[in-house]
Amino acid sequence: MTVESTAARKPRRSAGTKRTAAKKPPGAQPDLVQLLTPEGKRVKNGEFDAYVADITPEELRGLYRDMVLTRRFDAEATSLQRQGELGLWASLLGQEAAQIGSGRATREDDYVFPTYREHGVAWCRGVDPANLLGMFRGVNNGGWDPNSNNFHLYTIVIGSQTLHATGYAMGIAKDGADSAVIAYFGDGASSQGDVAESFTFSAVYNAPVVFFCQNNQWAISEPTERQTRVPLYQRAQGYGFPGVRVDGNDVLACLAVTKWALERARRGEGPTLVEAFTYRMGAHTTSDDPTKYRADEEREAWEAKDPIQRLRTYLEASNHADEGFFAELEAESEALGKRVREVVRAMPDPDSFAIFENAYADGHALVDEERAQFAAYQASFADEGEGDQR
Repeated sequence: MTVESTAARKPRRSAGTKRTAAKKPPGAQPDLVQLLTPEGKRVKNGEFDAYVADITPEELRGLYRDMVLTRRFDAEATSLQRQGELGLWASLLGQEAAQIGSGRATREDDYVFPTYREHGVAWCRGVDPANLLGMFRGVNNGGWDPNSNNFHLYTIVIGSQTLHATGYAMGIAKDGADSAVIAYFGDGASSQGDVAESFTFSAVYNAPVVFFCQNNQWAISEPTERQTRVPLYQRAQGYGFPGVRVDGNDVLACLAVTKWALERARRGEGPTLVEAFTYRMGAHTTSDDPTKYRADEEREAWEAKDPIQRLRTYLEASNHADEGFFAELEAESEALGKRVREVVRAMPDPDSFAIFENAYADGHALVDEERAQFAAYQASFADEGEGDQR
């Protein structure tokens, strides 16, 4: 789809700042931005090539490693949930290129606001994968210090993090910083009012924020066409800032487009909407069964566009990686999986009664009654000789 732009404004960092006419974003073309085809062939795409023109074979191998290890971690987490070690898990299977490409485009001083599925972005920001699992086990609310990696805690409320990102971006603009903010959300969240408000405020105040929408085409069981009559990236037109659709299974394209959008934000040219057109290969979460609403043929068609295999094909064809590299990576992947399993199984069980602690600031008779009922229920297991399940 064509890259769209309607207006861009200079930042309101001082009084008397003049507004300037928008410049058409680079790389405009009929189709979505793509630099690496599903067959693993490198293709040109206007000025976006400039953002990956100097990428080295070592960096390409690094992107491949990031995607492989992220997928392995994700698979281990899914398995651990099935074994009863996690209460829930939101898989990123199929979205590795969108997350690794965009994540590696950020600078250390940029700030990232994720949803609850950005495990690959967390990897790029240096968050230990094991720290992501505490929340899904119910033993903490995040497990990491957001300010240590400029990576906010996972946000469960759909779309609300876009408002947090916009406010943060407005703040750093007032401070005169040249860093940027990136907010992640999905196609389902794009229908939320919080996202619309974020677009409005970021446009009016020229906030240095990139809205990165991973359009995996299914908002749980709802297909994208039930939510919108136009491609998602075109929504940016109505708010006065550029929108770009990128091949979300192409790690190079995601890297290039996100770099462009972040640099644009740092120059004070305001927000950008990036729609990474990808596919959710697995379930929405482990509580979901996608076979009830999604055809097997659809998944099979997207398996042929697998982001990891795509880059591997390119690496092999370009002689940028040998069998030794892939063998070492496989061993590293096995070690990561083993460590994740050990860390999770060493975590304490969640406190089943913690849910009653903060329902009301000053306590409530009904909550006290519910706590007592739950305690009696838990004790019934001990009475049956199965032990206290608390």
